Amino acid sequence: MHCILEMLRCSTATLLPLILVLSFVTVISADCDNSIVPELTFRLGGNNLNWPCEATKNIYSGSGRYIPKSVIATRSQIYRDTAFVAIPRYRAGVPFTLGRVDLRKGKCSVPIAPYPCWASQDEGNCQALQNVVDIYLDRQSTLWVLDTGIVNNLAQPIKRCSPKVVAIDVPSGKIVKTIDLSSLVVSASRLQYLAVDYDKNGHAFLYIADAGTRAILVHDCTENKGHRVVLPAAVVAGSNRNDVLYMSLVRKTDGVNVLYFTYLGAARLFSIKTEQLRQGLGSGAVVDVGPKPDDQPVVLLGTDNGSSLFFRYKGQSNIMMWNTETCFKPANFIEVQKGAECRLATQVMPGHKRYMWTMESNFHDYITNTVGCGGASMVIHPIIKESHD
Repeated sequence: MHCILEMLRCSTATLLPLILVLSFVTVISADCDNSIVPELTFRLGGNNLNWPCEATKNIYSGSGRYIPKSVIATRSQIYRDTAFVAIPRYRAGVPFTLGRVDLRKGKCSVPIAPYPCWASQDEGNCQALQNVVDIYLDRQSTLWVLDTGIVNNLAQPIKRCSPKVVAIDVPSGKIVKTIDLSSLVVSASRLQYLAVDYDKNGHAFLYIADAGTRAILVHDCTENKGHRVVLPAAVVAGSNRNDVLYMSLVRKTDGVNVLYFTYLGAARLFSIKTEQLRQGLGSGAVVDVGPKPDDQPVVLLGTDNGSSLFFRYKGQSNIMMWNTETCFKPANFIEVQKGAECRLATQVMPGHKRYMWTMESNFHDYITNTVGCGGASMVIHPIIKESHD
């Protein structure tokens, strides 16, 4: 018995449609410790960080600034053979909140190193990163980093610094811009996801999901000014006050860029053209894309830098793909990966070797604080579709 292995490829430069690459492999168990392509599977752990020396590790451990089970990577972006990962400071004991992983060789376990350096990670220093919750790699090889400034979210939240977005030039590793978001947030703000877009003049714009105020923050990086776009009340129907506001930027084949968004518990998916966001248009510009199938909560995972949107249902590990040029209904959804129960995808992104990749973890165990002393189980690998012949 064999299965067909399909690894989704993409082109981040030309935004071509996904190409399914087929090869034959032996059927394997769905167990989380097994891998169809071990040479392209990268396992991460809170007990495997890249320290400058053993003495530094001991100091961090002794002072409570390093607790392996507090470390979990939730978001990722890939540049050539490097994966950048956001490591939110949800609990005390996270020594750095933005890291990088070498994807040149698959190993049983690969270390996470701080990015761009240790000095940029100092908690309590407002010139450094405090709590990175999302990252976005744009077409100019700039890594945009969303830092909420609030740490210890799952215990007793502590506001260390004002929220900001930091831009890092990846080829040089240098911070090229820091944007203070203080003027765009209010006391109820909960910043969660980030997308970056360019207008026809090449000006960069940031879009940030503010779940706490039912809004999307828009910042013009060229003019250094921004505004809030308040979403219609229908967007929150069915959700609760602490719900997650997911957001993904899609680039249509006609050249129009569209931001898709939804609250996890809400009944429907919505969208808005980024041009309208930049103009400050709100309720009148928001499109009701349609109801979620069987009222199942949907987790948006990312795009192929084109018109395909990836998602999964809450609590389910299978990854689905939807071509946004078609109607939002199950008949147009393609299951591109059948996941295992112990890990759930938190992001899908284009990257290394032109594959579509996913970051997975037992985030559900982390939230309930039931991971072991070694910390959360995390893995980055290409999206894989199995089907029996």
